[in-house]
Amino acid sequence: MNDDLRRLIRTIPDYPKPGVQFRDISTLLLDGTGFRMTIERLAAAVGPVPNLIAGIEARGFIFGAALAQVMGCGLVLLRKKNKLPGMVTGINYALEYGVDRIEMHSDAVSPGARVVLVDDLIATGGTALAGVELLRSAGAVVDIAAFVIDLPDLGGAGHLRAKGVDVKTLVGFAGD
Repeated sequence: MNDDLRRLIRTIPDYPKPGVQFRDISTLLLDGTGFRMTIERLAAAVGPVPNLIAGIEARGFIFGAALAQVMGCGLVLLRKKNKLPGMVTGINYALEYGVDRIEMHSDAVSPGARVVLVDDLIATGGTALAGVELLRSAGAVVDIAAFVIDLPDLGGAGHLRAKGVDVKTLVGFAGD
């Protein structure tokens, strides 16, 4: 499934550390037709138009913005700590070695808004889970998350499903 898109994603071995197979979407973005097909397929997978797409910094901004434009809805940015001006709300989440934080503008999401979370890749799911929790804390309905790539062996999609989120992915890379 989506082998045409899979061929456009470059694998860089041993990056950022030995043993990691980095799935590089920059080669997909270089191919105009491939990028367009990616967005069209994500839109079809998401289904009915949501109120907002929430893109996770930074590669989620690329796919989220394009998806929001195609679907005719708004885009909310989920940013790293201290990147947004004005009033923000945020959530801390655990990393392998430490804690990180994502934030959004406090007035970005109205209670009851249907929001689809978008990023380039789902691995362990830590950032995506934090994004869902942040959006839901503002009253959003987050029942779908869409990713170009799934690394199923790392379990992130399963963690999202356990929280009631339907996970849509286009390409899976098992064993990574």
